[in-house]
Amino acid sequence: MKTLRIFSLATIFMAFAAVAVAQTKTEIFKVSGNCGMCKTKIEKAAKDAGAKSASWNADTKDLTVSYKSSSTNMAKIQGMIASAGYDNVGATAPTEAYDKLHACCKYDRAAVTNEAKPDCCKDGKCTKEGHDGIDCCKKGADKMDCCKKDDTNMACCKDGKCTKEGHSGKDCCKKSEQ
Repeated sequence: MKTLRIFSLATIFMAFAAVAVAQTKTEIFKVSGNCGMCKTKIEKAAKDAGAKSASWNADTKDLTVSYKSSSTNMAKIQGMIASAGYDNVGATAPTEAYDKLHACCKYDRAAVTNEAKPDCCKDGKCTKEGHDGIDCCKKGADKMDCCKKDDTNMACCKDGKCTKEGHSGKDCCKKSEQ
């Protein structure tokens, strides 16, 4: 009887462990920066946003992050990095945050952000007719075009959340009042 109980508990524990591992995601995306000080700040910001690990390469400008999708998401990680002053493919740093960076950390602001936005974007807002100012142009590693719409809702939306693969749950599909 005691052996059966131990076996049952071990089986349940292994099932929970398998589920926990299955929810860990690893993503790579571009983040602007220059030096070792940038590396420290970028990696810290990613971890503060919930990443389990973060490693930024100053030569390639690639940040590799691992995170549990149940506790954080790419938008949150990219937003935290931007608020630390570093532009990335998912979020642009506020000018005030960029201006606070050390002189050696001031990078060419167009380097990552110009390649990061779909054609319908300007300054992170949708420029398509009828979508005035919708914040739908942020994207992750792949192109996300939430600016498409049909008569009732954005083409990539369900219940106001993005349904595109890799962007589940992002609140990027709000329509402006027309």
